[in-house]
Order: sequence, then C-alpha cells, then structure tokens
Amino acid sequence: MKYTALGTSGLQVSRICLGCMGFGDPQNGQHSWTVGEPETRAIVRRALELGINFFDTAIAYQNGTSEQYLGRALKEFARREEVVVATKFLPRTSEEIAAGVSGQEHVTRSLERSLKNLGTDYVDLYIYHMWDYRTPLYDIMGGLSAAVKAGKARCVGISNCFAYQLAKANALAEREGFAPFVSVQGHYNLIFREEEREMAKLCQEDNIAMTPYSALAGGRLS
Repeated sequence: MKYTALGTSGLQVSRICLGCMGFGDPQNGQHSWTVGEPETRAIVRRALELGINFFDTAIAYQNGTSEQYLGRALKEFARREEVVVATKFLPRTSEEIAAGVSGQEHVTRSLERSLKNLGTDYVDLYIYHMWDYRTPLYDIMGGLSAAVKAGKARCVGISNCFAYQLAKANALAEREGFAPFVSVQGHYNLIFREEEREMAKLCQEDNIAMTPYSALAGGRLS
C-alpha cells in the first residue's frame, strides 16, 4: 500500500480509502443493498490487512448504522491511533430551522451523534457533506472550528461543492481564524471529469487534498 499526506492536515493516509456507504442495516435507510455487520467486519478486517488505514463514512449512511458497524469493527481489529476515520454531516433540516437551531449548534449535535455511533472521542476528518444553502457559511465554519479546538475533530473537509464555494469557505476561515477545509470529496473518474475544470487547479495551488468518490464509475471502469 502507498501512503500520502492528506493536504496540510499532517495526517498520513493510504492512497486507497475504504468508502463505507455500502455498510449498514439494509432495513434502516435509503438503500436496500447495503451489507450487514458480519460482512462489514470481514471487509474492514481485510482492508486493514492490505494496509488501508483510511475509512470514510457518514451519519446519513443508513441512519448512522454504517458508522456503528465501522466503529465496532475498527475497535476489534485496529488501534484507534493507527487509523484515520472520516465522517460527514448533513445540512440543517427544515424542522431544525423552524425550531431555531443554529448552524453551529447543528454541527455540534451532528458530531456528537457520530462520535457516539463510532464509539470514539474524536474523528480525524469531519466533512461538510453537501452545501447548506439555508445556513450562513459563517455558522458552519464556526461550528467546525469549535469542534477542532475542542479536540473532537482533528481537521475538517468538504464534499459535493463547487470550486468557488471551497475558495469562499477557506477565505472566510483565513479571515476569521477558523479551521480551513483541508480536503474535498467530489465525484470524479475517467468518465466524469468536471473536477478537472477548476477544482483540481484550486486544490493543487492551495495544497488541498482531493479524495474522489465513484472512482470506478459504479463499476463501469472495472
């Protein structure tokens, strides 16, 4: 296995990250094709044997059961300090907005649920899953920065955004002293190459890690 630095985070990660969207209770979430806990354990164990130390999940994956399965498997087969765990949070819900839950409070609540699901005190990389157009960016960046200062996230990243949004967020972080996004997770493969237009150039100039998903285009390239 080859390893590389994750942007400016200081984290050393395997070139292959094990995406965990396929893990979780198939009866509890948006997908019916996910694998259960015994299969998750076997896949995680084999990944570790092959040298993978980077695991990516999300609270949205099967209503948190992906996080739960991954957390228990890693606790059984690896030492916490030897793996890099990434998870993601969703935008505020309409119910939260109606109840007056701020963006910063939403980030805090989401992270606490993920930490409980994963059975850990911190995540290595906490990812803004998709742009929340109904929540001020300042609130999101402030919440993420507070998580880093509290030691509950070692660094933060973003997913499913445009290059201008990433640039805007990191400019705000620099101006306000917030934790910047050190990585971006976008849809990129040899069929879908939109990220090459602007995102890849921005990341190269600013040393932001790119962690593409759907690298094999859902199997079309394999």
